[in-house]
Amino acid sequence: MAIRENIENDNDGALEDAREPLMPKNSSYEEGSGSQCSSNNTGTAWMVYLSTFVAVAGSFEVGSCSGYSSPTQKAMREDLSLSIAEYSLFGSILTVGAMIGAITSGPIADYIGRKGAMRFSSTFCVAGWLAIYFAKGALALDIGRLATGYGMGALSFVVPVFIAEIAPKNLRGTLTTVTQLMVATGVSVAFIIGTVLRWRVLALTGVIPCVILHVGLFLIPESPRWLAKRGREKEFETTLQKLRGRAADISYEAIEIKDYTETLERLPKAKLLDLFQRRNLHSVLIGVGLMVLQQFGGINAVCFYASSIFEVAGFSPSLGTIIYAILQVVVVALNTTIIDKVGRKPLLLFSASGLVIACLITGLSFYLKVHELALKSAPMLAVIGILLFIGTFSAGMGPIPWVIMSEIFPLNIKGVAGSLATLVNWFCAWAVSFTFNFLMSWSSYGTFILYAAINAMTIAFVALLVPETKGRTLEQIQAAIR
Repeated sequence: MAIRENIENDNDGALEDAREPLMPKNSSYEEGSGSQCSSNNTGTAWMVYLSTFVAVAGSFEVGSCSGYSSPTQKAMREDLSLSIAEYSLFGSILTVGAMIGAITSGPIADYIGRKGAMRFSSTFCVAGWLAIYFAKGALALDIGRLATGYGMGALSFVVPVFIAEIAPKNLRGTLTTVTQLMVATGVSVAFIIGTVLRWRVLALTGVIPCVILHVGLFLIPESPRWLAKRGREKEFETTLQKLRGRAADISYEAIEIKDYTETLERLPKAKLLDLFQRRNLHSVLIGVGLMVLQQFGGINAVCFYASSIFEVAGFSPSLGTIIYAILQVVVVALNTTIIDKVGRKPLLLFSASGLVIACLITGLSFYLKVHELALKSAPMLAVIGILLFIGTFSAGMGPIPWVIMSEIFPLNIKGVAGSLATLVNWFCAWAVSFTFNFLMSWSSYGTFILYAAINAMTIAFVALLVPETKGRTLEQIQAAIR
């Protein structure tokens, strides 16, 4: 076979040549027969749906962790006599834990499997929630928050990777986008029920998705691609058949996965420096670049300032935030129905363009306010800008970078590269949150013009560098990139 003949002479050449023997032009696999055809039948894809339902309980947990601090600040400070500084540390330490989780999640997922990594990560979340529930002071709160942050950071990587590796190509975009839908839902639910539940009880509700995940993991199979990578061939074929249905012909897909995996296994074990080798650089640039642009486009700044803008506009801050949360969930839900029809790249371009317009509208409202022009119109412009921002962000730049991250990295560097991309995302989230007040002190309208410029850069980045991954297997994506 061409793969094996070239492997000793030129690793890059082996990977380049992998495309031809694995996807012959006249094969029934390419034309939609075999396992891919069978997987179009929703009656045979029930195990894929069940596995996705279980896995996205981890995504809901990520949202629960993120949304917890917003509705609990006042009551928690009063009950435990926390200073502003102590509560600020409690809120921000979540991101520190998430960065640690991002660093370690890839190697853990590669070593103990995708299911093992999800179980390991959710255990940290349970321990963290219990520490918060029983906390009598700031130290226990911070330890619990750090633990939930660790689990959140790890789950934000491993859940979309697991779903991308089990899903057939015609469902992969939709199912992977469900992760971001569940994150948004988790945030919204935490905020809404947090207005009626005490903060200790709200902490216990964070345990519920972890229990669902733990129990559900006993009912679903491991990632077939991870099993192939570990050389567990019999389990690999059994699992792939279970995921595609009894009547599905998995022969073409199984051959493609095994040959590609064998090729990658002949390469040296991936290290951090390997990410910057020529054969991997394009994938890493796309995955990490999208994470940087997603955060520096201003999403955390807009979330941070949303309630104040609603208040200035004459809206109830609570009502405005609930509308904000519901809009986010609805748009992400709609996105899951069209991502595999429209494609990743058009949605990213649409989203980034909308973000530019939203930032300019919001910046204009602050400009009018600073210069005392059209004072009656300025607040409404701010509300329109914020709602347009969250709507267009949720349509593309929110969920799709995570979808592409789960698709774009070769299997042999997926753990290291995925950890790096997730770490960069959380670090940028912290940086944007930290610098926002300084930027607003410098120039309120200038801040949103800066975010508009970064989102304009995103349009160019996506147009020039990001490939369309819709309708391709993970192996075909790698062949196209190389």
